[in-house]
Amino acid sequence: MKKRMTALLLSACMCAGLAGCGTNTPGNNPGHTKTDSSVTSLTDNITVTSVKTDITSFDQLKNGINEFSMNMYSALPADENIFYSPYSISSALSMLDVGANGATKKELENAEGAKGVFEAQGQLQIIFGTGIVNKVYDEFTALAGITGASKEEVKQAAASKAPWYQRAIKTLGDIFVPIIPAIVASGFLMGIMEALNFMVNNGFLNIDTSGSIYVFAQLFSNTAYTFLPILIAFSAAKVFGGNQFLGAVIGMIMIHPNLQNAWTVASEGVQTYQSVFGGLYKIPLVGYQGHVIPVIIAVWLMCQIEKRLHKVVPAMIDLFVTPLVSVFVTGYLTLAVIGPIFTTLEDGIINGVQTLIQLPFGIGSFIMGGLYAVTVVAGIHHMYTLIDLGQLAKFGFTYWLPLASAANVAQGGAAFAVALKSKNAKVKSMALPSALSACMGITEPAIFGVNLRYFKPFIGGLVGGACGALYASVTGLGATGTGVTGIFGILLHLHMPLQYLIMMAISFGVSFAVTWVIWTPEAEEAKA
Repeated sequence: MKKRMTALLLSACMCAGLAGCGTNTPGNNPGHTKTDSSVTSLTDNITVTSVKTDITSFDQLKNGINEFSMNMYSALPADENIFYSPYSISSALSMLDVGANGATKKELENAEGAKGVFEAQGQLQIIFGTGIVNKVYDEFTALAGITGASKEEVKQAAASKAPWYQRAIKTLGDIFVPIIPAIVASGFLMGIMEALNFMVNNGFLNIDTSGSIYVFAQLFSNTAYTFLPILIAFSAAKVFGGNQFLGAVIGMIMIHPNLQNAWTVASEGVQTYQSVFGGLYKIPLVGYQGHVIPVIIAVWLMCQIEKRLHKVVPAMIDLFVTPLVSVFVTGYLTLAVIGPIFTTLEDGIINGVQTLIQLPFGIGSFIMGGLYAVTVVAGIHHMYTLIDLGQLAKFGFTYWLPLASAANVAQGGAAFAVALKSKNAKVKSMALPSALSACMGITEPAIFGVNLRYFKPFIGGLVGGACGALYASVTGLGATGTGVTGIFGILLHLHMPLQYLIMMAISFGVSFAVTWVIWTPEAEEAKA
């Protein structure tokens, strides 16, 4: 009953906000009646603020929603219609935000199960949290008699309207997110083995390093990074709509044993060169271990070739011709053109980032640590995996991940200050678990549900992140892997655990203190 009433509240609010948008007056519409009252009681403990209409029955509510839905459906262009999707709720509530008064918004904030209300880019977003939001959505669609789009359809619809650079960054995220567990597993194991080796070599620990567990663990620890191009190629092929196994073959070509291992070039130099395109020029026969951008570009090209061949090659020979041509042409162009060009580009990006981080007195890290949470809000933080992996391949550590960890923990410190200082029980119930989540590396609840809502805590988080990143840079703190920040990120810093803990303490403490000083709960909560 409770979840039904939550959905009913949302539906009623939507209708109330949209009441003045139609062409019919309340008196001319049999579904509406004039009233002098501004509040209609739906239950003993839930009220909905209305401007022009009273909703006196469930059928009246349902019919009103259905009528509005059909009118909106008719008004929208058929090729751009996303009304019958989860965005339906967002769109309706956005219009509610425009047409409703402050009291209606307060009703939404106080709805059972709602963790907060956040306004951004013309949208009114109600935060319910994982699991609850799905139940509310299901109840809403059932009450309104509408059907929803799949998650993939919604993602595609949203992506199609985004600028090209946002689509590019999203593509990187779609490629890297599925392989993060493999990277995290190897990163954790590398950190553990690094710490064990340190303790054994310095006499702090006496264990048999020739035992199978130790030897195998050492072997397993760098596997994901050794064969990283294959993982990236397999994932990229899926994102680009090609055959994943052909993509994996391209990744295998780029680290073929007949190619010189890229990690030996620094000590041994390039040993073999090969003429290409009939002697036009020579390329180094070096593998692409640890590289990211050349792999992604190569697989994209393969997918384009494969998809076009499927359209022109007769079905009876498609199985033989398409894979052969796709792999051969892509493989040749990868080694002859794509690899040399985009390796240079990637090295330039990594060196540029490293130069920024190594600016005197940690100035560069201070700036990036302060801006990191802003990039999370903008949704472009997925591209940082590329930087992490590039630095791991080039330096053996990623000096970027500690900056991210500092920024994430800082947002947790700001949310924790809000939780302690606020007198509102609902704000406390939202802020406290959000702070813990941020300290675990998941910042979205803290950023969107708490800190940005009051803004000053968000600023406090930025200051704390900048200070923590500054300390990380000054001490030369680096991670042995990527994918995990916050408390569990210490497993990637076991070679410098004390420095990592101090960095977390600085980030959390500074953001907490700044937020505590600049944020006044009574005034800010009244405005929110």
